[in-house]
Amino acid sequence: MKHIVTVCLFVFACAVSFGQKKTKTTPAPIQSMEPFITGLMKQMTLEEKIGQLNLVSVGFDITGPIVSKNVEENIQKGFVGGVFNTFTPFAVRKLQEMAVTKTRLKIPLLFGYDVVHGHRTIFPIPLGLSTSWDLNAIEQSARIAGDEASADGLNWVFSPMVDIARDPRWGRITEGAGEDTWYGSRVAEAMVRGYQGKDLAAYNTVMACVKHFALYGAAQAGRDYNTVDMSDRSMREDYLPPYKAAIDAGSASVMSSFNEINGVPAAANHWLLTDVLRKEWSFTGLVVSDYTGVS
Repeated sequence: MKHIVTVCLFVFACAVSFGQKKTKTTPAPIQSMEPFITGLMKQMTLEEKIGQLNLVSVGFDITGPIVSKNVEENIQKGFVGGVFNTFTPFAVRKLQEMAVTKTRLKIPLLFGYDVVHGHRTIFPIPLGLSTSWDLNAIEQSARIAGDEASADGLNWVFSPMVDIARDPRWGRITEGAGEDTWYGSRVAEAMVRGYQGKDLAAYNTVMACVKHFALYGAAQAGRDYNTVDMSDRSMREDYLPPYKAAIDAGSASVMSSFNEINGVPAAANHWLLTDVLRKEWSFTGLVVSDYTGVS
């Protein structure tokens, strides 16, 4: 858990000044931030560390059946690390000022949202964008979305979805780039570059989140959330490359998938999240569960 909290705090320290006037000033190097983060963690109680792992849902949209309760009270106690489904400078500032003025350690919140094919400017669905075969245009669509989302108080977008999908019965096939592994990898790279730009500390960039890790599009019979039973060869040749491409392009976060893989839920899959993601692929960023995925 210490590793995860450290990553969360580092993301917070790197992020733009949430809900406040943003500048183009580049922050200090990563190395100079490590003593600050280490010192901050030493001050945190176990409850506060666990609290930093909580992404609550409150605000303008409802994703799924659960809306978080007692959010403002929990923010003031330091039991919230991020907020889902809240944007606009006014709404973000209200919660952010609460976090940085009324909590013991004054750790800012991270604001995330499902920016999937544009934010204020709406582009074609990802499957539609992919049919253009224009990677520059696809990257530009993510860049525009990043500009608009950051201006709306957001720091984190739950995109790109890079799941390879070859069963047309699966309804979420519309959110990805289709069935081709090579092309899906190129689209994944383009989207990450568009959202994050060349510098995540820049005032108009947002953190990308590649999803859903892994094999979400291979659910049996095309039934959403269904189990996935697959050989290692098929995984590595057909389904895993787009996730790897997004991570190699610099995606700062990864979302685990709802499905199980060969009998083990992805959200609790040591082989997937530790052996493959952390050790083989050397990913050091933030891992987040899908909405209520852990439960």
